[in-house]
Amino acid sequence: MSTVFFIPAVNLMGAGCLTEAADTIQGHGFNKALIVSGKVTKKMGMLKKVQDLLSARGIDSVSFDGTKPNPTTGNVEAGLAILKENDCDFVISLGGGSPHDCAKGIALVATNGGCIEDYEGVDKSAKPQLPLVSINTTAGTASEMTRFCIITNEKTHIKMAIVDKNTTPLMSVNDPELMLAKPASLTAATGMDALTHAVEAYVSTAATPITDAVALKAIELIQIYLPQAVENGQNIEAREQMAYAQFMAGMAFNNASLGYVHAMAHQLGGFYDLPHGVCNAVLLPHVQTYNAQVCPERLMDIATAMGVDVSEMIVEEGAQAAIQAIVKLAKQVGIPNGLAALDVKVEDIPELAKNALNDACGFTNPKQATHDEICAIFTAAM
Repeated sequence: MSTVFFIPAVNLMGAGCLTEAADTIQGHGFNKALIVSGKVTKKMGMLKKVQDLLSARGIDSVSFDGTKPNPTTGNVEAGLAILKENDCDFVISLGGGSPHDCAKGIALVATNGGCIEDYEGVDKSAKPQLPLVSINTTAGTASEMTRFCIITNEKTHIKMAIVDKNTTPLMSVNDPELMLAKPASLTAATGMDALTHAVEAYVSTAATPITDAVALKAIELIQIYLPQAVENGQNIEAREQMAYAQFMAGMAFNNASLGYVHAMAHQLGGFYDLPHGVCNAVLLPHVQTYNAQVCPERLMDIATAMGVDVSEMIVEEGAQAAIQAIVKLAKQVGIPNGLAALDVKVEDIPELAKNALNDACGFTNPKQATHDEICAIFTAAM
């Protein structure tokens, strides 16, 4: 059976690499950028910093800073209108997963036409998107280097999973200097998102030796450095190591896909507009308890990566040790201990479960679930 490995052509890593990224952009001969961001990124001065770097190299830019934390179909439409009005020939996303996903939607529709709803599913586009450079400011989603694009449909309140090779950015940029001073809550949520990516990729039915290697290394680094980054937002070593960890987790799930944690979290985000990383963190141990029925040996490997000595455990014990280590890390970095704390309503669970079963991310979960089983996982996570 053949496999394909997706990754951007160029990936810049390390403190100060933003300047190198500007030089590389100049080398492509682009004329005018649409920079997609959120309002906080603009307020922190990062948008101006990027615009100044471009201007110094003779590249014009306009911005769309209206991306919501869970980007919507309306966000894509608004950004696309600005791109067309200003004849932009490439797109830059600046921030975390939200602007990256919004920018992917804009760039994809810019060349393929129609609306972003047309591309829900796997590889629905016919043409490459407009060139996209993704500059990351958080260590979590890895959207700066993946072919995944999650957009909330404003009419249905469902998060659409768009998995398309044509949404892969041309270049990713992970400069940990842009990640300093982020709030502890955001650091924790994005870091647990990265852990979820690595865990789900490792137990995925589409895992390969390549994705296994980067997933386990990502888990190892997150276990060590996420608490440090949460404790001290100015810790540049912790920020850099988390940048590497989330990137490797992205390499893993970009090619092995994900599982029911994401399929279920997408419904919570779309229905209640909740933070994606927090939803993942709350659901992760409960979904892995379900998965332990079929892949305890894989979860035992995860326990080892999280620093647990499993040498005298049988595989079932090792699987439980992994789940306990996940719970311990989530508690250590301040994640809420249940969905009830996020105001999720028990009466909504049947609808959430129905929609989760239609989410493409669940197709590679190691055990396929019934509607009642997904409901039971949601209930256990309350």
